[in-house]
Amino acid sequence: MKHVLVTGGAGFIGSHLTESLLNDGYAVRVVDNESTGRQENLAKVWKHPHLEYIPGTVTDPDLVRDVVQGCQMVFHLAASVGVALVDRDPIETVEQNIRPVALLLEELRQIRDRQGIRVRFFLASSSEVYGKNPKDSWDEADELHFGPTTCMRWSYGMSKAIDEFLTLAHGRQYGLPVVIARFFNVAGPRQTGVYGMVLPRFVQAALAGQPLVVHDDGLQERCFAHVSDVVAAVRALMDSPQTIGSIFNVGTDEAVTIRQLAERVIDRADSVSRITFQPYSDAYSADFQDVRRRVPNLSKLRSAIAVRPKYRLNDIIDELVQ
Repeated sequence: MKHVLVTGGAGFIGSHLTESLLNDGYAVRVVDNESTGRQENLAKVWKHPHLEYIPGTVTDPDLVRDVVQGCQMVFHLAASVGVALVDRDPIETVEQNIRPVALLLEELRQIRDRQGIRVRFFLASSSEVYGKNPKDSWDEADELHFGPTTCMRWSYGMSKAIDEFLTLAHGRQYGLPVVIARFFNVAGPRQTGVYGMVLPRFVQAALAGQPLVVHDDGLQERCFAHVSDVVAAVRALMDSPQTIGSIFNVGTDEAVTIRQLAERVIDRADSVSRITFQPYSDAYSADFQDVRRRVPNLSKLRSAIAVRPKYRLNDIIDELVQ
């Protein structure tokens, strides 16, 4: 039986990954500080004999040293999440994103040195690392275009880029088997709109007959992937020996404007809600900046793994409405 560590395993994506691994016979150790994750997310597997749940933070070096022991794979998903949280607390964003990656990789390097074991490491990165890239679709080798450091909104993308540098450097210098996935918008069961996630926020408003608040003019373009499709891609990337040392866009390339998304949610929820528009300065800080189009080029992912998405956007909306 393989033993794996999932940091942030009680979170939205992490809990689905934990379920998938347990269902396939892995012993799973979950660490979560429950800042955005919840034990209820693991309700389906809470009593599973091969689940070990540890409340705690992977900014604690002693905890990190303990939890990686005996694991053949580490899935690192713990991070600050959500535009609202990042804009409100950029210091936590930077610290929570960078320090755990450095601690985990250093411990895995020491395991390699002491025991000769190379633990496979997965880093959940983000499309935010592309910053304000003006291209119609983003390739993994693209240059990164961040806004100024005076705009706190970019602290998240910059910190995730540092995470990628750290991960790739440990792969190159120490031969650690590392894989990086840049997640684009992910949606599905257990996601909350509390931290600014747009789709659950829209669905909740539509079901309550309340206005769907669209930021700016609503012409921003995004792509939404179902969490189970994302987990399947992550699992396939970690199971393939050809993906070591590489970065992959993970998501879907079915683009929709935020206004179209709101209209589609209202229609599929059979709601009487209306759309209202709110300036970014009212929703976030006065200097907030956003990206107009965020669409991945998935050619590299499709060449690397055979897994293909099962859900389209309407399927995701219908499931959330239900």
